Amino acid sequence: MSGAVAWPIKFQIGARTLFAVRRRLVRVPLELDDVLGGRVPVLPPLPTGAAGWSVTSLPEALVEAVRPGGGITYLRQRYTRYHTDLSGTHAGWLGGLSGNARSGLKRKTKKLAEANGGTLDVRTYRSGDEMAVFHALARGVAARTYQEKLLGAGLPDDPAFVAGMRAKAAAGEAFGWLLCVNDVAIAYLYCPMTGGDVRYDYVGHDPAWNDWSPGSVLHAEAFATLFADPAARRFDFTEGEGQHKRQFSSAGTACVDLLLLRPGWTNRALVAALRGFNQMVESAKTARDWPVVGRLVDRVRRG
Repeated sequence: MSGAVAWPIKFQIGARTLFAVRRRLVRVPLELDDVLGGRVPVLPPLPTGAAGWSVTSLPEALVEAVRPGGGITYLRQRYTRYHTDLSGTHAGWLGGLSGNARSGLKRKTKKLAEANGGTLDVRTYRSGDEMAVFHALARGVAARTYQEKLLGAGLPDDPAFVAGMRAKAAAGEAFGWLLCVNDVAIAYLYCPMTGGDVRYDYVGHDPAWNDWSPGSVLHAEAFATLFADPAARRFDFTEGEGQHKRQFSSAGTACVDLLLLRPGWTNRALVAALRGFNQMVESAKTARDWPVVGRLVDRVRRG
């Protein structure tokens, strides 16, 4: 079906998906330029059999402008889409962080350097051939990350993706970074670039190093590369919230993800189930102070 894919509509508690219902949806993702420009997305025609559209990173102010007549609208989530202006300097960006963030980053960087014999080992990969090396090493980390094990969102391993990485890198439009300790990769970051916007696409670290915050340290070092590259205009943290994104960004836009579905009893039943489930999850969150309920909720979230 041209333009529509079987997309999982997830019933989640925190990051853990309990189950999902698949619907054929036409995805309408907004790029950072669209978000900052306040451009109303044009919904393409629905192919036969498609249930509707999935619109992501839509600025809240534009919600009413994209509602289809007679359709069903469901707001999946609200969040801030963060970005960092890369037109300044790395030193200026560091100086803009809070005092606590700077001291914490300095302490974590020093700790990881000491674990590596006194020197922080961050490796940058830019060319097509370098990206092939990066992918092989990063996959070794990705296979152990929660992004892959819990969310199925680790760095892909299929040949088409690797070929795309290499092509982007050969055009000067991709960045790969590894953080290594004793010559072993413990964290990776892969970011493609389009029109000067560098996307926060794939990131992960070895869970054995969780307490060392290797992802934050690697990201701060990666920013040194990006601030020095005149082709990089902005760093796009894409969808979703997170303390790391809030700390490292220079600005953000209030956004929502929407499901826009055809009218019909199956879609209405799905939306009703989503609303009921999410209300139940919110009620459970408020009851987490109750000893039994709190332990049960934490157990489900951890899986």
